[in-house]
Amino acid sequence: MSLASVAPALDRAFGLKRAAAVFLVINSPGGSPVQSSLIAGHIRRLAEEKKLPVVACVEDAAASGGYWIACAADEIVADPASILGSIGVIAAGFGFEGAMQRLGIERRMHTAGREKSFLDPFGPERPEDIARLETLLQELHEEFRGWVRTRRGERLKAPAEELFTGRFWPGRRAVELGLADRLGDAAGEAKRRFGSKARLVPIGGRRPSLLRRLLPGLSAEALIAAAEERAAWARLGL
Repeated sequence: MSLASVAPALDRAFGLKRAAAVFLVINSPGGSPVQSSLIAGHIRRLAEEKKLPVVACVEDAAASGGYWIACAADEIVADPASILGSIGVIAAGFGFEGAMQRLGIERRMHTAGREKSFLDPFGPERPEDIARLETLLQELHEEFRGWVRTRRGERLKAPAEELFTGRFWPGRRAVELGLADRLGDAAGEAKRRFGSKARLVPIGGRRPSLLRRLLPGLSAEALIAAAEERAAWARLGL
């Protein structure tokens, strides 16, 4: 997801006349920290402008970037079997140096700027690159931690060294830790808050399956994106 892809649906939801609240149904294993931050910021701006409460309702997962977005809500509701947390930052890649040597392929690269090349997958890892990456990840992690602390505040019921390790928990445990407020789902929460006649108005459709997204224009980029998405879910065991 990106802000560009979800902003129109968010704008329509917050623009509905007679709306009493906006419910975010979240089902995400994570993604770009930048896009997560942009989406969360857009949600908060709309909530403050329209003076509407926001409730995040977690389905399978609100992990990593998905939890970043969930924290934009005033309250978080989850199913007992939902996965929440993964408050961390990850970087992964491949190294092809050994394969190139076996194939007799020579790597040729020229740069202007001594730090222009960074973690080249076709060369050996350099200690200075690893140190630079670790610094970057730590700084991004602190942004994530700061956002969660700002949004959840005193509702967090465990120390930072337990909550911010990148670990994730099922919904019931997430409520005990203060990462979510209660167990439930969107329909049940709407009726609990606003009575039996409360009606949810769906805005925006669900994402199609991986196969449906690949079929219209099968390409290397689409396959890589599908593999990355599958890997994100696999990190949660789902």
